[in-house]
Amino acid sequence: MPKIDIAKAVVRTTTIYPAEFADATRGREKVALGNLAGLTQFGVNLTRLKPGASSSLRHWHEQEDEFVYVLEGEVALIEDEGETFLRAGDAAGFKAGVANGHCLVNRSNRDALVLEVGTRAANERAHYPDADLKFERDGKSARFFHMSGEPYPEQR
Repeated sequence: MPKIDIAKAVVRTTTIYPAEFADATRGREKVALGNLAGLTQFGVNLTRLKPGASSSLRHWHEQEDEFVYVLEGEVALIEDEGETFLRAGDAAGFKAGVANGHCLVNRSNRDALVLEVGTRAANERAHYPDADLKFERDGKSARFFHMSGEPYPEQR
């Protein structure tokens, strides 16, 4: 098994969200470890959340399972049922097709480090219950839409 040289990884601090939602993930640093290994069936990210940062907007996926494992620090898991604190050694999973919007927020005064694993479905829809936003990927392209179905302007 080839060893991944994490020191050569590019740290992504930007978001793919439309501009009006870009601040939601300010303070998030993401390294796509799965990409470094050439993985195509599932993604693996090492995500650092600075104090006050969120992993994403609260969302759920129709086709993709998600799993998170807290390596360092503490995060608030926010979902439909409320909030649960996850600390180092805690994990959570989100089954595809279950309409339970979720995200992680670092409400502490120190960084949190989270390992994220998720399916990479060619065709996918993601729903954002707290925002006028939905995401669709059809195997060829990916776009964000308003809840009305009107597309957001093309992003970067």
